[in-house]
Amino acid sequence: MGRTNQSSVTEFVLLGLSDYPELEAIYFVLVLCMYLVILLGNGVIIIVSVCDTHLHTPMYFFLSNLSFLDICYTSSSIPLFLSSFLMSKKTISFSGCGVQMFLSFAMGATECVLLSMMAFDRYVAICNPLRYSIIMSKTSYVPMAAGSWIAGVVNSVLQTSLAMRLPFCGDNVINHFTCEILAVLKLACADISMNVISMVVANIIFLVVPVLFIFVSYVFILSTILRIPSAEGKLKAFSTCSAHLTVVIIFYGTILFMYAKPKAKDSSGADKVQVTDKIISLFYGVVTPMLNPLIYSLRNKDVKEAVKNVLCRKCSSEGM
Repeated sequence: MGRTNQSSVTEFVLLGLSDYPELEAIYFVLVLCMYLVILLGNGVIIIVSVCDTHLHTPMYFFLSNLSFLDICYTSSSIPLFLSSFLMSKKTISFSGCGVQMFLSFAMGATECVLLSMMAFDRYVAICNPLRYSIIMSKTSYVPMAAGSWIAGVVNSVLQTSLAMRLPFCGDNVINHFTCEILAVLKLACADISMNVISMVVANIIFLVVPVLFIFVSYVFILSTILRIPSAEGKLKAFSTCSAHLTVVIIFYGTILFMYAKPKAKDSSGADKVQVTDKIISLFYGVVTPMLNPLIYSLRNKDVKEAVKNVLCRKCSSEGM
C-alpha cells in the first residue's frame, strides 16, 4: 500500500479514562487547578523577566523561554483534556490531532535542547566566570534559544508529516488522553518502519545528545565547585545551578520511567500498565511544567525581589 494519505478516518476518539469514570471527576479538578498554576506561575516568570532589568541576563532569558514553552505545551492538550470530561463524545478531528501532535513534539524537542543550552550557561558561569559576559553575550544566547526552537519545530514537522500521511482504515480509538504519536501509530494500517526509524534518530538527537551534553557540563561544574576552598563558596556556586539540575532530573527522569520500564505480558497486567502509562504521561505533561516556576522561584532571591518590584510599580501607578 502506498504511503499517500488514503485515510477513511475523519476523527479520532480519545479513550482517556473512560473505563474509569470514578476517576474522571477527581482528575478534572486536579488538572484544572494545576493548569491554572501553570499559567500563573510561568506567566509571572515571563513578566518579571521582561519588566525587571536586573533579570535581563542569559539565565533568565532561557528561563522565560522555558516558561513560555511550558505554557504552549500544556495549552496544546490540557483544554481538550478538560473538555473531554464534560462531553460524552470524546473526539478530535483528524487535522486537530495533527496540530496537537505537532505542538506536542515541537515543545518537547525544544525543551530538551533548551535545557542543554541552560546547562552550558551554568557551565560558563561557574567554570569560566571571568569570560561569562563575553561568551554569553546577547549575540550568543539569543541565537542559542532561537536554534532550540527551530530544531524542535523542524523535527516536529518531520515526525508529524510522516505520521499523518499514513492510512487509517477504520479503527479510530486512541487509548490515550491526547494524540500521542505512539498511540496513533498503532492505528495505522500500513508499514510504520520509516516512522520508527525517524523517531529513533530523533530520540538520539533530542534526548541522548542533550543528556550527554548536560552530564558532561555538570561533571565540569561539580569538579570546579569541589575545588572551591570555602564551604560557603561551594554552597553559593551550587545554588546557582541547583534549580536547573532539579528541573533536568524531573524532566528526563519522567521520560526515562515512561519508556524504559518493562511491559506487562498478561492482559490484566497490560491494562494496569496502560492506566499507569496514562497517569505518568499526565504527570509529564502537567506536573513538570507546574513545578518549573516553583523550583526556580521559591529559592531564588532575584525572582522574589523582581516580583516585589513589579507589584510595587503596579501599585504606585494605580495610586497616581
